[in-house]
Amino acid sequence: MKDKRGLYYYPFPENKRVRMYVRKQADIIEFRLWNQDDPKLWKEHGWVPYDAILQATEMHKTGNFKPKQAYDIEIAKALLKDPS
Repeated sequence: MKDKRGLYYYPFPENKRVRMYVRKQADIIEFRLWNQDDPKLWKEHGWVPYDAILQATEMHKTGNFKPKQAYDIEIAKALLKDPS
């Protein structure tokens, strides 16, 4: 899907108020989270390269949050391949 911020998908399909935006800069896929209930999130947190997400995943293996689900590289690749 696409809007004025760019290409996005719903990282938590049951919650349409949260979107994950994706872009490709110099062959690096980057992610940026937007939450309708937290407008400051977009301004305070910039684009994050996928490698940084993988590093953070290794450091935080406990808890309920699943970064590889939210930051889904396969969905990102598919969106970037066919942005329509």
